[in-house]
Amino acid sequence: MASKAHREDEVPALHAGTSRVTCVPWRSLEAEVAAWDRLARTAAEPNPFFESWYLLPSLRHLPGTDTVSILRFEQDGRIAGLLPVFRSSRYYRWPVPQISNWLHDNCFCGVPLVEAGAEVPFWRAVLDWADAQPGPALFMHLRGIVVGGPIHTSLQIAAAQDGRQVEVVHREARAMLASDLAPAAYLETSLSGKKRKELRRQAARLAEEGPLSVDRRDDDDGIAQWCDDFLRLEMSGWKGRAGSALGSAQGTARLFRASLEGAAAQGRLERLTLTLDERPIAMLATFLTPPGAYSFKTAFDEAYSRYSPGVLLQRENLAMLERPEIAWSDSCASADHPMIDHLWRERREIGRLSIAIGGSLRRVAFRQFVRAETARHPAGPRS
Repeated sequence: MASKAHREDEVPALHAGTSRVTCVPWRSLEAEVAAWDRLARTAAEPNPFFESWYLLPSLRHLPGTDTVSILRFEQDGRIAGLLPVFRSSRYYRWPVPQISNWLHDNCFCGVPLVEAGAEVPFWRAVLDWADAQPGPALFMHLRGIVVGGPIHTSLQIAAAQDGRQVEVVHREARAMLASDLAPAAYLETSLSGKKRKELRRQAARLAEEGPLSVDRRDDDDGIAQWCDDFLRLEMSGWKGRAGSALGSAQGTARLFRASLEGAAAQGRLERLTLTLDERPIAMLATFLTPPGAYSFKTAFDEAYSRYSPGVLLQRENLAMLERPEIAWSDSCASADHPMIDHLWRERREIGRLSIAIGGSLRRVAFRQFVRAETARHPAGPRS
């Protein structure tokens, strides 16, 4: 598989006017970070997980990244789009080869970074590349796509131009925060009077345990210590016991530190901390990617669970509504999350897309495969 990816890196660029797409080794982007950062700030749809300060640490510190390549889209001599991809011989439980965007367990959005205004040319170039270099892949599969967002819509337009089939094979609703209400008014509409009274009671009882304060920062001062505290806090809870905490593996711990340091250095991070006796008991890291934000990771001290410190911190996090540059915030939580779904009332639909590529025979086979897949599992494939 790695050798195929290497040969593909050497395929000549495909041209479409002044635009071109090339499939390059991911390490080649290390020399283009400044241009990459400019792309991220002009993207039609923000995705912090594909920005340089997050994607590069992911590729450097996580296992199995030797098969990952980057679809690099260039327009008028500048980088105007990128998407990490890999070739897989399996499609979830099934032995069906496909080209997929590359995500990992701590990557909560799969939308490519594309310069605003270049969305349709980007997809035309990507699809032309996939048609010319499908290899054994039956189709292209994209995960973590915002259904109905600018990138999804432009893909539909590009696909319609050459009669290409694009199917949403799985979708789920994720909690998001998007309102013109002030924080207090939003809380009032989200929670019953009884629940709000209970939160006030819990905060008062918690304050009896010692001095209680909330610290909110969007600079990089003390970021290393903050990361240490977060990893320690998360490891002390159920995720640590289950082995799924960031600190449970060296790679994810390094990714966390590097990405938060990088985000903070670029003003793309807000750190929110609830402290008791100057000790953090609830922490939240949010990536700021105007016009949106992404709640990346949160942790709380389970010794104080009777006071709901995580919910108390989320009550403070409603101040995100007052940021003029932020119109919405993605929870990055699973569908039907037991806590955030009750507090954040808006929903964002996230889907998995399958796209026809290659010649007519391949597309006929793809059509039959998708029809069988959706008939068997209308909610989408099971991993």
